[in-house]
Amino acid sequence: MKKQYLMCYVLFMSIIGIASAQITGTVLDEDGEPLPGASVVVKGTTTGSTTDFDGLFSIDAEVGDKLVISYIGYETKEVTAAAGGMSVQLSSGVALSEVVIIGSRNPNRTATESMVPVDVISMKELNSVAPQVNLNQILNYVAPSFTSNTQTISDGTDHIDPASLRGLGPDQVLVLINGKRRHTSSLINVNGTFGRGSVGTDLNAIPAAAIQRIEVLRDGAAAQYGSDAIAGVINIVLNKSVNELNMSVTSGANFSKNANDQTGGVDGATTNIAASYGVPLGKDGGLLNLSGDFDVRQPYGRMNEWDGGIFNAYNSIERLALGENLDIANLQDADVVRLSQNLPFFDQNDRDIISGFSSSELHTPTKRDENNNIIFYNPLSNDVTDSELTERNQQRSDYNMRVGQSALRGGRIFANFSMPLDDNGTEVYSFAGISSRTGNSAGFYRLPNQSRTFTPAYNNGFLPEINSTIKDRSLSVGIKGKINEWDVDLSNTYGKNSFLYTIGNTFNASMQNASPTIFDAGGFSFAQNTANLDVSRFFEDALSGLNVAFGAEYRVENYDIVAGEPASYGQYDGTGNINNPYDDIVRDAAGVPLLDDDENTIPNPNSDVRVPTDFFGNARPGGSQVFPGFSPNNELSRGRSSVAGYIDIEADFSEKFLASFATRFENYSDFGSTINFKLATRYKINDNLNIRAAANTGFRAPSLHQINFNSTSTIFDQNGDPQEVGTFANNSRAAKLLGIPELKEETSSSVSVGFTAKIPDANLTLTVDGYYVEINDRVVYTGQFSGPGTGTELDNLLRQANATAASFFANAINTESRGLDVVLTHQANLSDNWRLKSDLAGTFSKTNQIGDINASQVLEDAGLVDTYFPEDSRVYLEEAVPRTKINLSNSLTSDKWIMFLRNVYFGEVTEATTVVENQQVFGTKLVTDLSIGYKATDALTLTVGANNLFDIYPDRAEEQFNNRSSGRFDWSRRAQQFGIGGRFLFARVNFTLK
Repeated sequence: MKKQYLMCYVLFMSIIGIASAQITGTVLDEDGEPLPGASVVVKGTTTGSTTDFDGLFSIDAEVGDKLVISYIGYETKEVTAAAGGMSVQLSSGVALSEVVIIGSRNPNRTATESMVPVDVISMKELNSVAPQVNLNQILNYVAPSFTSNTQTISDGTDHIDPASLRGLGPDQVLVLINGKRRHTSSLINVNGTFGRGSVGTDLNAIPAAAIQRIEVLRDGAAAQYGSDAIAGVINIVLNKSVNELNMSVTSGANFSKNANDQTGGVDGATTNIAASYGVPLGKDGGLLNLSGDFDVRQPYGRMNEWDGGIFNAYNSIERLALGENLDIANLQDADVVRLSQNLPFFDQNDRDIISGFSSSELHTPTKRDENNNIIFYNPLSNDVTDSELTERNQQRSDYNMRVGQSALRGGRIFANFSMPLDDNGTEVYSFAGISSRTGNSAGFYRLPNQSRTFTPAYNNGFLPEINSTIKDRSLSVGIKGKINEWDVDLSNTYGKNSFLYTIGNTFNASMQNASPTIFDAGGFSFAQNTANLDVSRFFEDALSGLNVAFGAEYRVENYDIVAGEPASYGQYDGTGNINNPYDDIVRDAAGVPLLDDDENTIPNPNSDVRVPTDFFGNARPGGSQVFPGFSPNNELSRGRSSVAGYIDIEADFSEKFLASFATRFENYSDFGSTINFKLATRYKINDNLNIRAAANTGFRAPSLHQINFNSTSTIFDQNGDPQEVGTFANNSRAAKLLGIPELKEETSSSVSVGFTAKIPDANLTLTVDGYYVEINDRVVYTGQFSGPGTGTELDNLLRQANATAASFFANAINTESRGLDVVLTHQANLSDNWRLKSDLAGTFSKTNQIGDINASQVLEDAGLVDTYFPEDSRVYLEEAVPRTKINLSNSLTSDKWIMFLRNVYFGEVTEATTVVENQQVFGTKLVTDLSIGYKATDALTLTVGANNLFDIYPDRAEEQFNNRSSGRFDWSRRAQQFGIGGRFLFARVNFTLK
């Protein structure tokens, strides 16, 4: 039901200087519904206002003045101020648009008058026409400065997509909701992806249906908003709509030539169901809006065929033994020799060699010298993959990994509440969200010829799976109002994210027959509570307008690691004891050292008991394959607090010249204090041309995750070979032995210069902004440090962690980023019914290391500087995501039709590998989205469309660069432009009741 209203009123004020009046009116959309938050500005001045919940505005203007009225996603309209209640109706359109809340605390500031670049993205039309349904992918395709892609074969990062702004790290962009700080994810990225070593915000925990608009501030803002805002700020404004039910069902899948492991067809089906409904509360504009969605995403694979080795000759003997019902876990040497005589691929010489072996020789694989000459030959270690596949009636693709998209299933719901308490602007408000999702991804296939595969349990090897349970919850409560003309806002915001692992279809090979196949591997969580007091006042009579703001913040954070079950992390010895036989002391089932009556450690009587081995004497690794669990030694709970205060002054020295200054002091309980500044200015050359510039300093406190995360995980190197890598904290003994200092804050300085221009006769708006950002002591994830293998203290520490190498988080480098952002917007009324809106936006950026690596003297003396910051880390930082991205969007609308066409140009990227000769450069690509929507009735809209209409893929990995890992990766998993899903076709039904 449409709301009937026209609330017009006139307020008369004291007249100072020249006579003026209060012009009042209502701003409506195409359907006659009010538009809250629309901007109303007196043309040629900075005097402005915004509409309230009922679309009403009141502005100081004279009859006959020109008013410029704009709203995100609608065409700007210019009207003449008239006495009495005005009614202004705006026409809709899709826009990467103009008006801002972030970047300025002046309530009258409009986007075209802003001193820093801000993109404003309206979600109303995008939710109807865009192929993407999750927030990361929506932003990836609509905001050129934003980058995010689904990752593959990267443990937890398969389930939470890392995202960045201006090519900087995921942890260098601050996310706000309704202007309040959002907590980060509990996941830290330590696998081979862009953003390795960083912690981002899980944007996909926020339902797109709950969002009215997104504001992307493309400028450093640490002096205004605090830590993390080095690259910029993303502010998500929640829905305030009431008396309106919006529902949508979107379903789609990949219809691609490379679907189903490159055999073609359909895969990766996705379904999303979303709804939003709001009710008014009271008679003064109170509201409660509930929005949420539920989605199911199926996995897809893009690996064609494994072309490496699968079986050795001993695996063939195991097959024959199983045919005779022999226990292959305890196969006798005599049976091995006997069965070897029946293998058809052995010639008589091979059979004779095996018959003549001693027991020791029988269990010794073929060996080669440094020149690859055979110095000992054992036919049992021969690769017999092709013949054995035939005998088992199998094909190579049966041993494929799931290289592509993980499976996800989850739901999210957000609430947005506000209730005015009086007529003086006092308001209680709150917003809250909860989300839960489960994920399933797979790791590297464990092949029968590997010691990691206990073939008595998995005769054909196995594909281990990582199952995640990710939960997110948040609550913000506040009250705002006026005290003696000062706007006061007091709020508290709490958020928590948890990530738990269950590892399935896997094995602890060191437990042999006693191993389970499903493991609780533990996990981690991160909680944050932020209390804010913000005070501001606009002095209309000071200069040409002066806004003064100040405030304080108190934040508490806590990071926890929770241990898994013992079998998930334990290295078992030959007696089935979890005691690591390499240890000199006895530990309990949780790995904690046992003490005698005198409080001394107990010597390990099993130290001479060998770790279980495969047939050829290779040690069986401990822990759950693909993801070893967190042990009690990893378990911890760490917290910290910070207190901050800021001052933000913005002055219109004249109608042409505007300047602002902000400074913020912040003190952290764990690393000390910092103070930062920002100076910004804008000069209006005329009504249609502004020049703007800003300079600021910034900082980012190292996250609790980076300070405290410690674990052992299986990392596959560039050749596809597994390594057990322990991540050690910077205050650990291992870090001290290698000369790696404790973490400190990153610091930054940046400048930006740009202009905004309007060409009214051509309906064109242009913004161009250049920037330079320098970051000192940037935190990275180091390379892998190995012990010398001579029984040193470092060797012992690695063995205790069941690791062969160690990595750390470190302030290893300084970087600089420079770039240019361009946004061009055009609007045209083609007829009375047809409107065309076009947006051309591009970002051109470059990040590179500057100066020497910040290595200690210990590292330099040991020749380990290149391990501290290896070559692949440089590529992840500089070249693994597109440095150029251009977006051209066109929206053609009428009363019944919505036609949306978007082309996105992705610049080249480089394979992240430590071998320079293998760094393949993947060329530029153009991806096209197309959708067509038909408004069947006022309540029903039907849409069909495509993402990646022409089924474009990145360049294939070429054989000459040795990055395919024997067929595992036909497309890079380390350097991503837009994913490897191919063409995605979708259909959507939107249902709206008013």
